[in-house]
Amino acid sequence: MIIDQTHDPALKSFIATANVPGCAFPIQNLPYCAFRRRSATGAPRIGVAIGDDLLDIAAVADLLNGAAGHAAAACAAPHLNDLMRLGPAYWAALRSELSQLLSATDAERRSRVETDLTPIAAAEFFVPVQIGNFTDFFASIFHATNTGRLFRPDNPLLLNYKYVPVAYHGRASSVQVSGAPVRRPLGQTKRAEDPAPVYRPARSLDYELELGFYIGRPSTLGVPVPIAEAGAHVFGYCLLNDWSARDIQAWEAQPLGPFLAKNFATTVSPFVVTAAALAPFRTAAFARPAGDPAPLPHLLAPQDQAEGGLDIILEAYILTAKMRDEGISPFRLSRGSFAQVYWTVAQMVAHHTSNGCNLEIGDLMASGTVSGPEPESWASLLELSRGGREPIALPGGETRRFLEDGDEVIFRGYCERAGFARIGFGECRAVVEPAMKAG
Repeated sequence: MIIDQTHDPALKSFIATANVPGCAFPIQNLPYCAFRRRSATGAPRIGVAIGDDLLDIAAVADLLNGAAGHAAAACAAPHLNDLMRLGPAYWAALRSELSQLLSATDAERRSRVETDLTPIAAAEFFVPVQIGNFTDFFASIFHATNTGRLFRPDNPLLLNYKYVPVAYHGRASSVQVSGAPVRRPLGQTKRAEDPAPVYRPARSLDYELELGFYIGRPSTLGVPVPIAEAGAHVFGYCLLNDWSARDIQAWEAQPLGPFLAKNFATTVSPFVVTAAALAPFRTAAFARPAGDPAPLPHLLAPQDQAEGGLDIILEAYILTAKMRDEGISPFRLSRGSFAQVYWTVAQMVAHHTSNGCNLEIGDLMASGTVSGPEPESWASLLELSRGGREPIALPGGETRRFLEDGDEVIFRGYCERAGFARIGFGECRAVVEPAMKAG
C-alpha cells in the first residue's frame, strides 16, 4: 500500500473535533459508513466520518472532479457495493479529493460542506455493505491453542493448523450493525447430568473479538488468486463480534464444525476503515517460531511476509446491567494486537480461492478470535474463564464465567505509530437480550 499526502500527520481539517489528539476519525482516516439522521425516513446514504461528524458523500459529488466525482455519486446507494464495484483507482481518487475537501486549507468549499454534515450522535447506522457471503477464519494460533487445550489437553493444536488457514462459512443474513441487541439463542445442549440433549436457551454465551474485512474486488470462478495479489482484493476493515454459544457448540460441532452455535448473530462496527488508511500501520507477518513449517508456496510471497501484518490494537469491554445502574464505566477484559495472528489477511484470501472458489464484491471475512500469548490479550470468555472454571471478577462485586442477559459487550480498535496520526475504528457493541420461550 502507498503512503501519500492523505496520511500526512500535519494535515488538519476545518472540523475542529477531527484535530483533537486521540480522535478516532481524524482527516487521515476517513472511514465509510451507511447512515441517516434519526429523524429522517428513507434509505440510508454512504457517509465518511470526520471528527464527531458524518459527511453525506453523494451530496457533495458536484464539488469533486473526474473519477472522484463519479465515485462520490455512487455513494447515494444504501451500501458500499456500488463504490467498491468501481475499483481501486476510483477509491484512491475519492479518498484524495475528500481529504482535500475536508482540509483546513479548503476555505472556498467549506460553507457548502458544512450544510451536508450530520453529528455522529444524531445518526442511525446500518450494515454498510450488502453481504453475500461470510467466512470466518481461525487465524490466531494462541486462541487455537488455548481453546484446544480446554478440550484436548494432550493434543491442543491439530496437525493441519500450521499449514491451513482454517475457516468455516457463516451466515450473512444474521450480520447486524453495532447497537442492535443480540437475543440469547435456543439450541440443543447436553450437560453432564442430562441423559439426553435438551432444547433450551444457551447458558454459555460468549463473544469473540475479531477483525472483519470486506472484499471489494471479485475474482473468477475456477481461478485461484495469487498470494501476491490477494491483499489488493480487500476494500476495508471493521470490528466484528462472532457471538458463540459454547454449550450448543460443544454438542453439535463434531463432526462438521460450527453451525447453530455461531449463525444466530454476528455484530459489525458501522465504520469501514479502508485498506488505504491503514497503509502506515503495515508490519511484518507474524514471525513463526523455529521449527514451524514455512507456508506452502500458494501462501508465501516476500512482500506479504515483509508487510502483510497489521498493527491494530483491539480491546474488549463489558458493561453489565448492574454497572450501568450504578454508573460504573465499562470494564476492559482484554487488549491485544492483530499483528500477532498466525496468518495474514492476504494468506486468508488466497487460501479461500486456492480451490477455485470465487470472491464476490461485498463478501465479509473475519480473522477469528484475536488472542495473543498473554492472558490479558485473550479475546473470549472461554479463554479468560478457562472454560467457565475460573470466574472473572468485575467492578461492583459481580463475576462472569459467560455472558448474562443485560450484559453489553463493547469492542474498540485503533492504530498508532510514531510519525503518523492515530486512527480509530469506532465501537462495536451490543446488549444481550433474554432468549425467546422454547416451545
